[in-house]
Amino acid sequence: MAMCNLEHSVAVVTGGSSGIGLACVGEFLAAGAAVAFCGRDQARLAHAEAQLHARFPAARLLAAPCDVLDAASVRDFAARTEAAFGPASILVNNAGQGRVSTFADTSDAAWTEELQLKFFSVLHPTRAFLPQLERRPEAAIVCVNSLLALQPEPHMVATSAARAGIANLVRSMAVEFAPKGVRVNGILIGLVESGQWRRRYEQRANTEQSWDDWSAELARTKQIPLGRLGRPEEAARAVFFLASPLSSYTTGSHIDISGGLSRHAR
Repeated sequence: MAMCNLEHSVAVVTGGSSGIGLACVGEFLAAGAAVAFCGRDQARLAHAEAQLHARFPAARLLAAPCDVLDAASVRDFAARTEAAFGPASILVNNAGQGRVSTFADTSDAAWTEELQLKFFSVLHPTRAFLPQLERRPEAAIVCVNSLLALQPEPHMVATSAARAGIANLVRSMAVEFAPKGVRVNGILIGLVESGQWRRRYEQRANTEQSWDDWSAELARTKQIPLGRLGRPEEAARAVFFLASPLSSYTTGSHIDISGGLSRHAR
């Protein structure tokens, strides 16, 4: 349940057709905001839109195909959003999945692809929507990032490095955009239920093991103190807090959503 009224807000969520992105769209709609979300998969986008309209029949909702790595595509999405609802007041940059690779087996092409995905999935939408955000009171940008930014894993070397860069970028943008009245924050997720984890579950050795038992065993293996994986809606609630006036005096910060997996005292 949403914690404040956003009926005069326009929220934008990239990668909003599944997982944390879709959960964010639901949170904003529940608070009364108009929401534009995008994705690359047209079928998944349409399915998410139908689900959302079923939950929120009166929703002001725009679902648009968009590749965040294509600057022209993102500019078109920004123009469509403003034409439909007026200037955006909230932007959620929801980057893609991680790359499993070590230093030894990550090629130059893989490094380039991973860094481009992580950085430009933030840079392109931020550039496209910033002029709109600057015209709105209490504007906010939230970047969905990973605990890997602070706690790198050797089997995810490229993703860990890119995530650290995004954490730094959030801080830099927060300082630069503060005089414009735009706050910038992020969340650091640990292991959160996703299609990626569900696919790994489908490939489990013990086919009689339930999802709950399998994911609990995974949490024990990963030494997550809360003993389970996070849920998309738990991450979405943190995004909602940072995107809304509830966090009006917070910028350049990150919220840890990892179930205690973080070993850093900050």
